[in-house]
Parts: sequence; C-alpha cells; structure tokens
Amino acid sequence: MVRRPRPRGRQCHARVTRPPTAFAAWTPPAPRRKTAGMTHPLPRLALAFVTTALLALAAPARAADAPDHPAAPKSEAAKESGGSLYHVVSLKFKPGADPAKVKAVEEAFVALKTKIPGIKTLTWGTNVSPEKNDKGFTHCFVLSFATAKDRDAYLVHPEHKAFGKVLGPVMGDVFVLDFWGKE
Repeated sequence: MVRRPRPRGRQCHARVTRPPTAFAAWTPPAPRRKTAGMTHPLPRLALAFVTTALLALAAPARAADAPDHPAAPKSEAAKESGGSLYHVVSLKFKPGADPAKVKAVEEAFVALKTKIPGIKTLTWGTNVSPEKNDKGFTHCFVLSFATAKDRDAYLVHPEHKAFGKVLGPVMGDVFVLDFWGKE
C-alpha cells in the first residue's frame, strides 16, 4: 500500500489508496434488490401494461361526465357504429372456498341478466387455458352493453350491490376490464 502525504489544512485523516495492478481480484456484481417479491421483470411489465390500459379505459368514462371533453364523441361514435361496451369480470376465490358458495356466486351473477335492464349479453365460464398464466383466477364473466350509460346504471343497480354481498365472503380477488368492441 502506498501512503499519501498528509494533506494540509482542516483535513486530519490520510487517505490510503491501492496502486493499480494488472491482476486485480475479480469481485462479483452487487446482488439485485428484489422489489415487492418480484424476481422476474415480466410481472412488472404486465402490471405496467394493465395499469396503463385501465387508465386509458377510465378516460372515456370521465369524458362522459364532461360533455365538452374531446374524448366524449369517441364513445358516442363507437356506440353509433354498432360496437358494444364489454365489461369483463375475472374472479379468484379464496383458498378453501365452499363449492356450494361458489356455485351460489355463479348462479347469482347469471341471474343479473334478467334482473338488470341494459345488459345485452352475459357469457361466462371457468378457466381451461393450458398456459398456466391465470394467476389463480378461475371464473370469467363477460357482459355487453349498448351504451356507457347502460353500464353505469348496471354498476349502481341495487341487484348488482346485492350480488356483491353474495360474492364478498368467498372472493379472493377480482379483475375488471371494460372496452368498446372493435372488428
């Protein structure tokens, strides 16, 4: 080791430096910090994509509340061109959820079509994908509406609220996505 001369002035500690060598020891890079339990970048990318998509889908809903907003005519144009507004609900049930209660949720959700006006179609099923990317979501319900107003009326309808009370005790997680259908 080479000892540098002591600096003059207020500094009181001498700095010790190592001379450069041709055969410096290799040190491994610092370990990467794990964030929120994610070790692979794909879940972060998927989360960013879903967040961006949900924010983009929320913009037309906010635009409908403000008639002078330029995004409002897009929703009306989609409605006039025959497109439907799709409301996709994916459900994950709590581990160990009683199958009878899960069946009650299925029946209650399907019954909403006859109880709430404005629902054009309601299709549902359970996951059969061989890809194993379901993240534990087992059920998917797809509703269609002619207008955003029909969808908004569905969301606040008392029967929809009552359905939430059937679902709540067994629901582990829910993923909801609304979009205007395009062909």
